[in-house]
Amino acid sequence: MNKAEFIKAFAEKANFTQKDAGIAFDAMAATIADTLKKGEKIQIAGFGTFEVKKRAAREGINPLTKQKVKIKACKVPSFKFGNSFKDMIN
Repeated sequence: MNKAEFIKAFAEKANFTQKDAGIAFDAMAATIADTLKKGEKIQIAGFGTFEVKKRAAREGINPLTKQKVKIKACKVPSFKFGNSFKDMIN
């Protein structure tokens, strides 16, 4: 499912227009991004947790040249589903 298909399905379930569902989706994504940029965690009961994890600097190998390369430390967004959401799927 791509973004357009998701927005269409979301609009049908929530009884929104596709335009309103798109606006809501974009606002949600922007809010999550802004919160994570601040270094804060978002916990949504029954759904999951968004947070930023730190990835340490490490050494990798370029697969084409087989040369070792240094990979800088960075922050990566992470999401972990909650147990009740996992139970809905199983």
